[in-house]
Amino acid sequence: MTTYGFHSSHEQIHPAELLKAVTQAEQAGFGAAMSSDHFSPWSERQGQSGFAWSWLGAALQATNLPFGVVNAPGQRYHPAIIAQAIGTLGAMFPERFWAALGTGEASNEHITGDRWPRKELRTRRLRECVDIIRAMLAGEEVSHDGLVTVDRARLWTRPEVPPKLVGAAVSVDTARWCAEWADGLITVGGPVDHLREVIGAYRDAGGKGKVALQVHLSWAESDDEAMAIAHHQWRSNVFSPPVSWDLDTPELFDVVSADVSAEQIAEVVNVSSDLGWHAARINEYADLGFEEIYLHHVGQEQAPFIDAFGAKVLPQLR
Repeated sequence: MTTYGFHSSHEQIHPAELLKAVTQAEQAGFGAAMSSDHFSPWSERQGQSGFAWSWLGAALQATNLPFGVVNAPGQRYHPAIIAQAIGTLGAMFPERFWAALGTGEASNEHITGDRWPRKELRTRRLRECVDIIRAMLAGEEVSHDGLVTVDRARLWTRPEVPPKLVGAAVSVDTARWCAEWADGLITVGGPVDHLREVIGAYRDAGGKGKVALQVHLSWAESDDEAMAIAHHQWRSNVFSPPVSWDLDTPELFDVVSADVSAEQIAEVVNVSSDLGWHAARINEYADLGFEEIYLHHVGQEQAPFIDAFGAKVLPQLR
């Protein structure tokens, strides 16, 4: 049975409004939630970027939903601090919180002034961070000298059951690599054949736990309005790596996305006014084997989407 969750997009929505949205989503029948964790938005038009870790404590208290966050330890965040954040939320809200760990984007990480490493170094750094966080959640005192440095770090407040550390992957190769260490996998929407390959790579490499999917979608009362919302809010997000990894300001994303077409947007966002069409697409993803699917309406007004999908789409989902 697939769980259908609500994605909380801090880049687009003020945290106070986002808290209202996630409580509304629970009331509408969504069974879980996840959160982004950005320092800056993808576009100046999005215009927000609240601190996810402050917000998560409020959201977990305000709802009974299980929650996850996608985080990139190693540059903006020291891994010992992320271990403490994960441990504290896990202790306060037992077995309701998980963290997906990825290599990050320059748009968030450049703020430290440190050099943005090559992809292979970011991958090595992430693996070091994963091992550090996992050891600290297990109660070990950790010292480490590598791409990150840790000196005698120990968590004094820990949950009885450590939260799951999930791998965040877009490519087949990254999904296969995540199988070495992750308690589950999360990826983003794309062509069905590609998503099938991502799941297969993770499972074939011995990957355990649940596989989850984040789906970007745009819904409105008309197709034109749904596309206008997607074009305004999400056209800076159509680019594949390395562009999405390496551009470092919202202004740059706005420049390179100035001429993005509706066809390009439709490749990364499910755009339609037809709720039945949306339900059919989501059921296709569930049939691939995704056990959790998080729905992200890319507009800034969440209430109409939550009401419509709660009443008309969630009941159609398998």
